[in-house]
Amino acid sequence: MKKELVIEWRHVTRDAENVFETCKETGMPLDAVLDEIRMLLEMEGVSVRIVETAAESDSLLFNGVPIEELLEGVEVTATSCSSCATCGEDCGEDCGEEADCRMLRYNGEAYEDIPPELIGRAAARALEME
Repeated sequence: MKKELVIEWRHVTRDAENVFETCKETGMPLDAVLDEIRMLLEMEGVSVRIVETAAESDSLLFNGVPIEELLEGVEVTATSCSSCATCGEDCGEDCGEEADCRMLRYNGEAYEDIPPELIGRAAARALEME
């Protein structure tokens, strides 16, 4: 049976139909990492599907499991921020809406953007659980 990995990227946006366009600056680095993981896994016979979803809080799930549950030592810190500040200049004028932003802590370091190494390890761990 062919293995499948579904990576869901949930992130804050006001415009559910244009998730990627709204958070373009945030999305580009993660998209590149996910595309690279997809290419590598598909070469190994693993089907990879990447889904972007508008949400009230940022999170990255692998086959439905959040990254912090897949990797030992990863903790999530929630902070409050403006959803416009989250997406940067592409949002236009300040909407004043509050959003829950997430920061990961791992090995004493805090990360606003998830390091590619952790994304790769989470993908491998999710596949081991099948």
